[in-house]
Amino acid sequence: MRLDHVSYAAGPDGLAAAVQRIGSMLGAGLVDGGLHPRFGTRNFTLPLAGGTYLEVVGALDHPATDKEPFGQAVKRRGAEGGGWMGWVVAVDDINDVEQRLGRPAVPGNRHRPDGHELHWRQIGVRDLMADPALPFFVQWLGDSSDHPSAGASPSIGIERLEICGDPAALSRWLGEPASHPLERVAVDWVSAEGPGLVAVHFATAHGSVRID
Repeated sequence: MRLDHVSYAAGPDGLAAAVQRIGSMLGAGLVDGGLHPRFGTRNFTLPLAGGTYLEVVGALDHPATDKEPFGQAVKRRGAEGGGWMGWVVAVDDINDVEQRLGRPAVPGNRHRPDGHELHWRQIGVRDLMADPALPFFVQWLGDSSDHPSAGASPSIGIERLEICGDPAALSRWLGEPASHPLERVAVDWVSAEGPGLVAVHFATAHGSVRID
């Protein structure tokens, strides 16, 4: 499986503060990604090496936030103080995942500040909410240049994820060995207060940076 992105939910201090704090730690500026009108959220992104990206996302005061699972997940994580909400894997054909889970993927879209609209399909956010150690799946639609990793600096990338949870459950979920479920990104199983993505290690021009 290929890691698509990691998602960090802003806490009570707001989206701007979370963006500034994480950008300072990585020595890079995040870009305003715009609005997810279907989900009632807004994000800032940082393109990373290896076709991945970092998302910092916050819930809006909008009815869609409470209607759609992604908006609910962002809002809930923010109410808990913010932090890593989850990780996402990319698939070439999400129909295979739909058949395995027995339900349809939902469309997603984001309006960038430049007016360009991105489109994708995703599935598994409800499962993430039930077990935060599990990723959800995304299939991007449109041109490859639309992917948020486009234009990434080769000096910043994801080295490893720290995850607390059940390795066997993840292996069944992805159909990959729990010891190395992702291509090019290591996974460390750790102990924590609760299941989920505990920390992400980034390779930067100034060395490795761990963000929890």
